[in-house]
Amino acid sequence: MAISEPELQVRKSVEMLYDSLKNGDTETVAKLLAADLEWWFHGPPGCQHMMRMLTGESMDLEFKFKPRNITVIDDRVIVEGWEGSEAYWVHVWTINAQDGLITQFREYFNTWITIRDLRIGSIWEIKQIRPTVWQSEPQEHLKRSLPGLVLAI
Repeated sequence: MAISEPELQVRKSVEMLYDSLKNGDTETVAKLLAADLEWWFHGPPGCQHMMRMLTGESMDLEFKFKPRNITVIDDRVIVEGWEGSEAYWVHVWTINAQDGLITQFREYFNTWITIRDLRIGSIWEIKQIRPTVWQSEPQEHLKRSLPGLVLAI
């Protein structure tokens, strides 16, 4: 299925964010984020690496975010990555269609994620089906179990 123009734009915004973070370009990062960014974290204490980077608390790039998989679902961009066998992460970004700003950020660290479509009025609602629209990609190199969450959109 081809990606729509609005979906392409939200993907480009998130890709630009990761590139700007990698290059230490805090000015571009600030321009991409809404002033009232809503943030939520799930994972071990002390692993809130992305939020420390977004707030400027840590720009020494103590943790390298290298996206391995990027998926767009409407105004949400799901980014998945892992570093060795110890760190697996999923970021879910929500972008405002009117101004292109990132308004919401969900960070899941060492947690498997399943995303289900629960929007009211969707064809799935009528049929009482709650489809999985995205799921963490199991990685062979993570030879340990991780907690799982279901994220509803």
